[in-house]
Amino acid sequence: MLIVQISDIHIVEKGKLTLGIAPMARNLEICIDHINQLTPKPDIVLVTGDISDTGAIEEVEHAASLLRNLQCPFYVIPGNHDDLSSLWSVFGKNACPSRIDQSINYVIEGFDVRLIGMDSTISDAPGGELCQTRLAWLDDRLSEANNQPTIIFMHHPPVKFSVLESDEDGFIGADALGKIVEKYSNIERLICGHIHLPALARWHGTIVSTAPSTGMKLGLDLSMTKESEFFLEAPGYQLHYWTPHQNLITHTVKAGKVNGPYFFEEQ
Repeated sequence: MLIVQISDIHIVEKGKLTLGIAPMARNLEICIDHINQLTPKPDIVLVTGDISDTGAIEEVEHAASLLRNLQCPFYVIPGNHDDLSSLWSVFGKNACPSRIDQSINYVIEGFDVRLIGMDSTISDAPGGELCQTRLAWLDDRLSEANNQPTIIFMHHPPVKFSVLESDEDGFIGADALGKIVEKYSNIERLICGHIHLPALARWHGTIVSTAPSTGMKLGLDLSMTKESEFFLEAPGYQLHYWTPHQNLITHTVKAGKVNGPYFFEEQ
């Protein structure tokens, strides 16, 4: 099974640059063209939040018009820059299969790995949260298939990764989530976005991993003293490959032009 993860695409209205600087729509187009040419073809694409930059319906419609060029099914979950009503009205049940208590949470079945999408957003706040209602729903869904390999995907990581802007945002309910995760040894990964960098951490018996943005890289400052900053970089995404040997292997892919290939035997 091959899963593509795109995150933090921050699409604005057509003809504009994100924050007046970043060509995020063009970056997404480059990623989509690259994904459509993958061999083998991906089974599914997961877009882990911050689909729009301000939540405006025009931004979401622009993002949807680009994502619909993918040649495989795709699903979205909200990030802190998104508006749930806009996402639901534009994408509907095809990409947001269900809403639970005003949150976009759902399960994707029918693959070797079970996928659970969680809404980790707080209305009008940048940080993450899983409230008791969402946590209870997750626990119930995990208990339904506690032997099947499972990936949970959401926008906010429940771990601080020493990225100033996202660490300060916080995550309410991380400890309670950790207690649920510890109960299920079949959780292969929690895959997230939000920090605009590829990173991973061992956490409560599983691994939390984050994907890069499609072109806006947040500054990494382990001293946590610098002002929050971002850089423009080549667009990229992540591939999560569930192998025939039942290993989940993750590759970070850059979708820009590269030189090659060169063959070792010819050099």
